Amino acid sequence: MPRPTHPAPLTESDILAALRDCYDPEIPLNIVDLGLVHSISSAPDPDAPGAGIPGVPPKQRVTITLTLTSIIEAEDTPLIAHIQNRLAAFEAISHTDVTLVREPAWNPGRISPEGRARLGNLLTSKKPANALVQIQTRPTKT
Repeated sequence: MPRPTHPAPLTESDILAALRDCYDPEIPLNIVDLGLVHSISSAPDPDAPGAGIPGVPPKQRVTITLTLTSIIEAEDTPLIAHIQNRLAAFEAISHTDVTLVREPAWNPGRISPEGRARLGNLLTSKKPANALVQIQTRPTKT
């Protein structure tokens, strides 16, 4: 009887690729290209369902540290839930912890070259360097 093979463990590149589907609530660009992700780590989850049972693929617990483009309370952003839901699609991930940090503060210099190309006109305007923080993508109520 052939032994079951386990899928290759997730890499940081796999997680970053998935996070490109998660967008900042203020600026229309994904959190990876905006430079919001500071660190990603993963570790085996010995408490995951099926852990230690032969034939059950091991699960990973993922921790992501990021900053936001604007200062808002953590409970006010749907971004954390979006990240957790996106990574829940991976069978190898049992749980995702997201930690928001205020330092180092985000600035437009953290945007990747790909992100700059996508933002195009927003970055080439003659507005001050911190103008991106002031962009509103949701209509305001009057």
